[in-house]
Amino acid sequence: MWSELKADVQAVMDRDPAARHKAEVIVTYPSVHALFFYRLGHAMWVSNWKFLGRFLAQFGRFLTGIEIHPGATIGAGCFIDHGSGVVIGETAELGANITLYQGVTLGGTSLEKGKRHPTLEDGVIVGAGAKILGPITIGRNGRVGSNAVVMKDVPADTTVVGIPAREVQRRDKRAAVKVRDFCAYGLPTDDLPDPVARSLESMVEIMCSLRARIESLEKELAARNAAEKAAAEAAAVAEEEKRASLGA
Repeated sequence: MWSELKADVQAVMDRDPAARHKAEVIVTYPSVHALFFYRLGHAMWVSNWKFLGRFLAQFGRFLTGIEIHPGATIGAGCFIDHGSGVVIGETAELGANITLYQGVTLGGTSLEKGKRHPTLEDGVIVGAGAKILGPITIGRNGRVGSNAVVMKDVPADTTVVGIPAREVQRRDKRAAVKVRDFCAYGLPTDDLPDPVARSLESMVEIMCSLRARIESLEKELAARNAAEKAAAEAAAVAEEEKRASLGA
């Protein structure tokens, strides 16, 4: 537990430029306090001291505004930035080096017991206000944009945004993840494509293609009608000449 808490403090130092030194982090950061009570409560929970585990978790919630069920599993190096309003359910599983921002919910969608909360693999970042619901998996180094609502699995190295969440960017899995690749609030710093705008652009392209095809078909039809009209006129002239010759 102590090694995990040490990793949690170091995660703050690595991912929050406002953190000046470890003493300040230990004393003033609600993320560290919430994780301390969670990890202590989790130890009680797995030792079958359920009530004591829940009590410690609720005491941590009272102090920090961060609610973590002691039955959840959280790896080392977790950082809950700002933290107020974060909810992590009983069967949630979080890997190492997870980053969550304020207002994040890792919730369940079933009333049945068993696995009903999300799994976040190593390196996942979840932006402020995002809701990840149900026993789904956010793949390694996945990114969930602020206020997104995710109810389906997200592949590794993928960024999703929106309601419901849609894929907008996929990272090259062969590239090594570096500290400078950290995406605050789950959004990359470079230009992020707007999925709605991208859909509209695709629709415009399809409409232009269909319009060009219609114009081509109209020209073909006009040419065919002209040819048929010319052929009919020629046949009529030939018929008139034939009648004239027979009358003569």
